[in-house]
Amino acid sequence: MAENKAPSNPIVLIPARMKSERLPNKPLAEIAGLPMIVQVLRRAEEAALGRVAIACAEQEIADAVRDHGGEAVLTDPGHPSGSDRIWEALQTLDPGGKHDAIVNIQGDLPVLDPAVPRAALAMLDRAEVDIGAPAALIVDEDDITNPSVTKPVVAWEADGSRGRALYFSRATVPHGPGPLFHFIGLYAYRRSALERFVALPPSALELREKLEQLRPLEAGMRIDVARVDTVPLGVDTPADLEKARKILEKS
Repeated sequence: MAENKAPSNPIVLIPARMKSERLPNKPLAEIAGLPMIVQVLRRAEEAALGRVAIACAEQEIADAVRDHGGEAVLTDPGHPSGSDRIWEALQTLDPGGKHDAIVNIQGDLPVLDPAVPRAALAMLDRAEVDIGAPAALIVDEDDITNPSVTKPVVAWEADGSRGRALYFSRATVPHGPGPLFHFIGLYAYRRSALERFVALPPSALELREKLEQLRPLEAGMRIDVARVDTVPLGVDTPADLEKARKILEKS
């Protein structure tokens, strides 16, 4: 669903919900004097891509965001994915369709380098690209065989800075000698691409790999991958939370 030009009016949407098996009430966990979701909001604001809002599953999250000057919208707590949550939020925040691209930043990335979402959005500078996303070189050998690390198979361009995604897997791919990449689950969508994506049923490969980004690929949509320098710390456990606290308390 290519459009004629690069997006001119993006919005950053950050889905957040209280439910977390390994870290209860995760969005409100304190990091360097602020709730984690507010730290993520600040990183998104530092990227300077445009309007930023939190798509909240619960009122407590919205209250925390608004208490710190951020924009928040309540969404259905029953959404199966963050993509569905941000699509509902977009309908509420922008029913007139002024925002032509959506950058989806996960709500557990409090130490995110603002260059990462910028790189994802930059992939939409070509009309044929529906979705942009980042990946970084794998440097930890354990990540090569770790199924929790998603590896993109990318047709990289000559300079190695970007390429077209051909597949994503939890397996070690592609086979053979050469670099492997860690896919970062942060997306920039054309508005029309997000609308199409959330309307599609889960695909066979998506269900098999348990990777949502395979749904648009199977439907013939184009995802371009930007090479970035680092993988942001995702806060999923108490140990991750302590790491994030140490990083931000030093800054």
